[in-house]
Amino acid sequence: MSSTTVGAHAAPAGTVSTQLRTDPAFQAFTLLRVAFTVAPILFGLDKFANVMVDWTVYLAPWINDIVPGSASDAMHVVGIIEIIAGLCVAVRPRYGALLVAAWLGGIIFNLLTYSGYYDIALRDFGLMLGALTLARLATVYDR
Repeated sequence: MSSTTVGAHAAPAGTVSTQLRTDPAFQAFTLLRVAFTVAPILFGLDKFANVMVDWTVYLAPWINDIVPGSASDAMHVVGIIEIIAGLCVAVRPRYGALLVAAWLGGIIFNLLTYSGYYDIALRDFGLMLGALTLARLATVYDR
């Protein structure tokens, strides 16, 4: 019986097009890279427009009390950080994915300290696991 190790220590040879057609781990890496590039950038931009939601409602009151300025000002800073995180994933997913995972950890902490948003904290935990998976895959495919 033969065994195959997907994504063994070196990235498989071949063009990106070939890898996308034949390597399931590279396909997963590419999907996660696109998702964790686009989503933080769009969410970050929306912190300025509030089209998707009024983001200030998710800021725990105790955090709003310690940050300078208003909740809206804090969300603008959050938006800038999210845009930078998305760009980091696009350029260097190995490190950008860890930045996104850490950022999601902070969001989860914020939501767990603010009653009523536990479902969103659980969703963000799943996203954090996806970002950590991208970081692991990037050790093979981000060359």
